[in-house]
Amino acid sequence: MRPAFAVGLVFAGCCSNVIFLELLARKHPGCGNIVTFAQFLFIAVEGFLFEADLGRKPPAIPISVCIKSSASADQHFQLSSVLWAATWNRYYAVMVTMFFTVSVVNNYALNLNIAMPLHMIFRSGSLIANMILGIIILKKRYSIFKYTSIALVSVGIFICTFMSAKQVTSQSSMSENDGFQAFAWWLLGIGALTFALLMSARMGIFQETLYKQFGKHSKEALFYNHALPLPGFIFLASDIYDHAVLFNKSELYQLPVIGVTIPIMWFYLLVNVITQYVCVRGVFMLTTECASLTVTLVVTLRKFVSLIFSILYFQNPFTLWHWLGTLFVFIGTLMYTEVWNNIGTTWSQPQKDDKKN
Repeated sequence: MRPAFAVGLVFAGCCSNVIFLELLARKHPGCGNIVTFAQFLFIAVEGFLFEADLGRKPPAIPISVCIKSSASADQHFQLSSVLWAATWNRYYAVMVTMFFTVSVVNNYALNLNIAMPLHMIFRSGSLIANMILGIIILKKRYSIFKYTSIALVSVGIFICTFMSAKQVTSQSSMSENDGFQAFAWWLLGIGALTFALLMSARMGIFQETLYKQFGKHSKEALFYNHALPLPGFIFLASDIYDHAVLFNKSELYQLPVIGVTIPIMWFYLLVNVITQYVCVRGVFMLTTECASLTVTLVVTLRKFVSLIFSILYFQNPFTLWHWLGTLFVFIGTLMYTEVWNNIGTTWSQPQKDDKKN
């Protein structure tokens, strides 16, 4: 029952999250910072209440290094004291900085002429970044099969990116100068997504080494990764405030059941934040309840469903070349995770057991 519930959470939460993110970005493309801040704040408050137990539960991965010293009675007065000198722990400092940067850059890329379908397809290229950094940093070597699968993903992303670039430059409603400016912003968006991909892959490697040293503490890491970066949003406060003002000016929407009327952009943001939390919790539950094969299949299928919905419901331009590129990306992803071999093993195991019986 729990695996089925987890799959339901992933599809309901993650797919709904993408829908409401696109609703926000279509109305105000530059709203990435306020969306990121709201998501971080919600998960941080929830984690503080339930994971950190209002701050009473100490973290398994230390946030600070404490040095204890005391004064003895041999000194001029009878007094014992304990001095705690806390220094920022480099583990969480590095991980939080990378996570904050990746989250902000990914959401803000939507303000740089990046369409939502391309955004989703491009982020599926995390396997490429993981392999590149794995070779450079961890000195890993991969099989020809995995290199082939990554080549397939790379070709797919290149096709989608190239066709999207043609759409940006061929918009007839723009003058030559405006068209060049739009293309320049689009190139900047592609650069931002590429940077976020590489940074995310580096964070994954760092987390892997961190968990080997301290053990896996996913819930704790989720809380601290969202709580500790909150002061960083001070640097984005002006942009967040400007978009809060724009949200207040949006058309009114009456909430069902309770009948309260609020600006519709705040409603979109509220649902986006809640579904983001449901999505994260669903993936976490799925990883604890199911094998990695199941997790890979569910997450890949979820991305495909989100992409299809975005294309059909929002009528995003998507040519035959885009479909071909998308097919390459998803086939390459499944090849890399060796889904076919695992499925074959799963099916052959019951047959072997039947023969023994």
